[in-house]
Amino acid sequence: MDFLAPKAGCFECCIKCLGGIPYASLIATILLYAGVALFCGCGHEALSGTVNILQTYFEMTRVAGDVIDVFTMIDIFKYVIYGVAAAFFVYGILLMVEGFFTTGAIKDLYGDFKITTCGRCVSAWFIMLTYIFMLAWLGVTAFTSLPVYMYFNLWTICRNATLVDGANLCLDLRQYGIVTIGEEKKVCTTSESFIKMCDSNELNMTFHLFIVALAGAGAAVVAMVHYLMVLSANWAYVKDACRMQKYEDIKSKEEQELHDIHSTRSKERLNAYT
Repeated sequence: MDFLAPKAGCFECCIKCLGGIPYASLIATILLYAGVALFCGCGHEALSGTVNILQTYFEMTRVAGDVIDVFTMIDIFKYVIYGVAAAFFVYGILLMVEGFFTTGAIKDLYGDFKITTCGRCVSAWFIMLTYIFMLAWLGVTAFTSLPVYMYFNLWTICRNATLVDGANLCLDLRQYGIVTIGEEKKVCTTSESFIKMCDSNELNMTFHLFIVALAGAGAAVVAMVHYLMVLSANWAYVKDACRMQKYEDIKSKEEQELHDIHSTRSKERLNAYT
């Protein structure tokens, strides 16, 4: 029986630790990290593949000087991806920490805590910030669908060219705004570069990388919605805990006043008796 006591204590400690984990925030954080990783990783590689396709098959070159061309925009998008990956890695950690400190089971680990005005302001701030980020990710998802649409058109042209003999289909980059109206950068099914592009794995790989990046952006949107539900529930808990805390303080104060009154009367009776 002496050997069972340490095991029981260790088991109870493990149960308390597991009970203090904010599982809803943990699931949202895992989903956020997975979505951001897919979007940033696949988006970066898809942009690099786009540069190779433009330079190899569309014979486009970088413009020297301070002129902003499509290659400069792609480089800017890559730097934005680096910033998004770093920012949401930190933000996910902050939301997890907020989830830990607003979980009811945390009281069993660290004792009763006081809900301060600062804590309520932090919870409200996270709700507002997460809502803004959710709208931002909706915009990112819509923007990511554009290259998916472009590559789908290119993939469709390649497929139709192989199915229909003698079809002369062309893809002009001017209709997508990639080049100016004065530049004519297009490939047709009769050209050798178009045939090589359709036969290469680079086109298929870049297309599917953009699809996965789009799925990652959608996962980030779902994670933001999940975070909003978690933060709203935590806010309701903090609000109820604050009311309960005020009630306990008032009750304790009234009990102390009644105790003082009772003690005073007892002393008065004792003095009158003596």
